[in-house]
Amino acid sequence: MVRGAGGRGGRGMPGRGGMGRPPFNRPRVLMLRPPFDLILADPAFPRCKPAPDDSALTQALLKRHAELCPTPAEQSAVLSLVTKLQTVLDNLVVAPGDFAACQLEEVRQVGSYKKGTMMAGKNVADIVVIMKTLPTKEAVEGLSNKVSEELNKLMRAEGMGTVTAASHERGFTVTATSAAVRVLVTTLHQNLRKLEPEVHLDYKVISSHLAAIRHSRWFEENAHHSSIKVLIRLLRDMCARHSGLEPLTPWMIDLLAHHCIMNNPARQALPINVAFRRALSLLAGGLFLPGCAGLADPCEAAHARAHTALDLAAQDLAAATAQTLLRVVARGGHRYVLGLQAFEGGKDISTEITVWDGVVVSPLAPAYTDTPEPMDTDDKEEEGQDGVAA
Repeated sequence: MVRGAGGRGGRGMPGRGGMGRPPFNRPRVLMLRPPFDLILADPAFPRCKPAPDDSALTQALLKRHAELCPTPAEQSAVLSLVTKLQTVLDNLVVAPGDFAACQLEEVRQVGSYKKGTMMAGKNVADIVVIMKTLPTKEAVEGLSNKVSEELNKLMRAEGMGTVTAASHERGFTVTATSAAVRVLVTTLHQNLRKLEPEVHLDYKVISSHLAAIRHSRWFEENAHHSSIKVLIRLLRDMCARHSGLEPLTPWMIDLLAHHCIMNNPARQALPINVAFRRALSLLAGGLFLPGCAGLADPCEAAHARAHTALDLAAQDLAAATAQTLLRVVARGGHRYVLGLQAFEGGKDISTEITVWDGVVVSPLAPAYTDTPEPMDTDDKEEEGQDGVAA
């Protein structure tokens, strides 16, 4: 028997003179567990035979990616508009002249244009403008008018068409004939506490624009490998076509693609077919479910998880959809999942019952329900009956 474990005055029991507390009152520690990842567990599961030929999936992925890449004409149109808009904004930062609606601190390119992951048919770039002054709605409107005026001067000097600027809750959008640029307005970090909902832009919107700058900086430093950009385009296209994956944000997809390509024992970029299967397997295994370690957000505070931005219903639906798509890919239906071949009537294959070589693949029912469980009233009824009998 250990001294002081159970005697009078011991620390282990709350008896006479005891200073401790019962073990069952100790606070529980939340243990986040990662899903099973065959790539990371590969040393523990050596192959007994060579890997099967996966060239059909590889060719389908590369073909689909070629369709998703913007054409040279689209890239040229966006580049031309971004360059002119950047010039106008930089001039307002250095020499604002008689412009007094607001003061600009810095201009940063963000989003898919900056990361090199633009999609075909979506000729929209993003630029974040950091204001020294507070971002009032009047200041945003004044900046929009000034930018439109100066930009049209440049366009006329080069014999090009005109542009228009339209304000919205995030800033304003400059639109040309074949391209557009979203100008996202934010302010210095020390100004966030001074914001008033009725006067200034929304706090969450402004904070998300600051986060977009951090995301672009991290991506430029850590995700410059071409395979990551290929996988990002494929995953974004897949999420846009399958309703269960639509809630995934671009930042979640960026982190998932980087993880699936680079996070492996060899620390070398994985082939695109292996990374694509891995992404579906991790989502299907619960990577973005409650209680899972998920993917740490490198641009936020310690222990922040990227998938916590999703509500519980969206997390459940994303996992169920990934499980259905993974089973379809395993049975050779990758062309339907990638969008190379349309399903019957243009339906979403993740929501339909399909048959592949005699194997039936059925969509999974939701595991999460928002309705509260009914309370158990049996004990109360028994107590009431006993009281009447007494």
